[in-house]
Amino acid sequence: MGMDTEEEQEFGAPQADSEWPELEKAERLARGAALKWASGVFYSPKQLTRLDQYRSREAQRMCSIESRIKSTVQSYLESVQTGLQQLGLALKEVQEAGEALVGAQEALSKQAEVAHTLGPLRELANQHRQLQAVTLLLPQLLAVPEAVARTQALIKGNRFLEAYGVLRQLEQLRDEVLDPLGRPELSLFEGLTPLGEELGLAMGKVVGSARQLARDDPALLVAAVRVAEFEEERDIQLQSSSPGRPRAWRQCCLGALRKALEEAYFEGPAPGPPGLAGHLATLQEALPAELALAEALVAPCCPGDYRVVKLWAHTLHQGLCQHLQQLLDHEDLGTQDIFTLLHWALHIYPGPEMMGHPDLNPEADISELEPLLSPEAVEQLERTYTEKLKISIAKWLQKALDGEVAEWFREQEPDVGPEGFYYSSLPAVVLQVCVLEEGGKGEQNCLRWGEISSICARRCQLTMCPGPSHPQILDENIRVTAVISSSLQERVHGMALRELGTFLRSLIEALERFSQEHLRNAFRPRHYVPYLLASLNHYAALSSSVSLLKPTGMSTTTTGVSAAIDAALGDLKKKICRLIMDALLEELQMLLAESERAVVLEYLRGLMQGKLVCRNSTERIQASERMLQDSAQLRELFLSLELEENAQTGAVLSALQELFRLQDPALLSLEVSSFLHKFPDVSEEHIGVLLDVRGDVSREQRQVVLETMQANPPPSPPPDGHRPLFSLVPVPSPPQAFCFPAGSCS
Repeated sequence: MGMDTEEEQEFGAPQADSEWPELEKAERLARGAALKWASGVFYSPKQLTRLDQYRSREAQRMCSIESRIKSTVQSYLESVQTGLQQLGLALKEVQEAGEALVGAQEALSKQAEVAHTLGPLRELANQHRQLQAVTLLLPQLLAVPEAVARTQALIKGNRFLEAYGVLRQLEQLRDEVLDPLGRPELSLFEGLTPLGEELGLAMGKVVGSARQLARDDPALLVAAVRVAEFEEERDIQLQSSSPGRPRAWRQCCLGALRKALEEAYFEGPAPGPPGLAGHLATLQEALPAELALAEALVAPCCPGDYRVVKLWAHTLHQGLCQHLQQLLDHEDLGTQDIFTLLHWALHIYPGPEMMGHPDLNPEADISELEPLLSPEAVEQLERTYTEKLKISIAKWLQKALDGEVAEWFREQEPDVGPEGFYYSSLPAVVLQVCVLEEGGKGEQNCLRWGEISSICARRCQLTMCPGPSHPQILDENIRVTAVISSSLQERVHGMALRELGTFLRSLIEALERFSQEHLRNAFRPRHYVPYLLASLNHYAALSSSVSLLKPTGMSTTTTGVSAAIDAALGDLKKKICRLIMDALLEELQMLLAESERAVVLEYLRGLMQGKLVCRNSTERIQASERMLQDSAQLRELFLSLELEENAQTGAVLSALQELFRLQDPALLSLEVSSFLHKFPDVSEEHIGVLLDVRGDVSREQRQVVLETMQANPPPSPPPDGHRPLFSLVPVPSPPQAFCFPAGSCS
């Protein structure tokens, strides 16, 4: 429902220029809420009858609200009035306090002026007091030079406690004299500071010999340490208020102990590779003994907070770290020395034989020690070890391959094992390792991987199992590197597999060259197939051995190398089998050629028996067609057996059938001449038999043919590739003519 202007005025619409915007906003919101309420209540005419009731109820409610507001405002106004009264009282009190302070300041100013006039008198009193104190100390001041000389003598005699006592007295006298005077510079006390430095140097020298003094003269060591402790307390008390403070003699003593230990074990040039194992063995014995000495003799001579055992352990450790780093920076270590150094640094040194010994004093606190070799140094050593070992393995494998290739061209067959199989020493040689090291005179010592375990056992006190048989040497020695670390084992494993893969590829290439040499000359090498069979046996030995070189837990990179090895072995097997198959096929071609030749020779022998004689031209044509048919069948048969046609001799049948197909016997001389040119080993007897088999050659024609053969002998030497045929076919002797004896028959 809407409301007219009168209703808006009734609700008290605010003026536009109200001075209270918050009130205006509140009234606007209230008016809107009222309109919304009224529109909801009086939405129908029937409800307008209750308008007076609503108006009366709202009027009562407004009266109640107004009364509460008035009561609240009244209470607030009363509180404000009370506060104003209290503020007025406080202001009055502050004014009274300010006036009192002004009076006190004026009185204080008058007193300060009076005190200023007494300053010269105060200074004279101080000087009188200082001079009186100095006058009382004159006998002691006169004795200072003598005391200094006596202190120097005590220091030279290592009587530190007495010397320190005199020095303390002199310093106390100096303080008593100079402090009241404002610490002026007096030449009388100039020698005390150098005297203290001299005592400190002498004590440092004595403490530096603590390892020897702990055995020979522990009282002197105790005296020096006690003096250092006294001065440490004085440093804490005086701090830097006195000349030459802090002296820090305790730190000097600890530094002298550290320097003495480092000089005793790690000063001087690092030993070269020939003496590295012995040097580490010496340290292995000396360092635990040194810690035992510190615990048993040196520690009782020092205060507990010196923590002598920890100082000894950490000083030796730091010196050894620097010593080994110097060794790595200036020496070119071989594989054997790297292996020894890594095992010693990573296992022997922190192990129960040295720093991890169960009897080692817990005060050593070896848990705080950093690794003897940094991770970077270990990484570099493992990489260097692997690279040098790789070079040795490559040389070894190449040498083994060269020796094997040389054996392939021997004039004798490969060795035969007890089971009758061809073999050579190649698999056993390949599965060994040659570690080449430069000796003192340039000599090279070859070591198998299996011998590394004995070297470790001898020089690093390792306990290793007996060396395995040849097929397991490579696997065993890959696992030997686990004594150092799994990372080194993985490096060596991957490297060994890669080098083995390279060797297998080189072996495949060598076999290819071997086969090419055989193709150039079938009789060289002499025992081609037996050495191929020996190589195939090598594949079986290498394959069974490589299967052992796949330890579990290796990285995917090593797994990929293993897959490459399997692929190389597969290629090697395929190559050898292919070459053997080619050789067998070559042998088969020889066998087929001989079989085909034997068939043709038998055919010719049967023809030369003279059992077949043609009686007319029809039979000659039939014989010709039969020879042609037999020639074609032989050619197809042996072609199906993969015998090349140029290696077959059945063409002689085709040439023979031309002799029988010829219709005019007068032309036999030309045909025989052509036949003789193709088969120069045919004889007159062979031609004679063939003419007899033809059956239509007269005596005169036969004589002409034979004379033509004599007049045109076959060319010499025979054509290339010709193998004799007719010279291997015997001609039966002609039968003796049957004749009656001379004389008449009766």
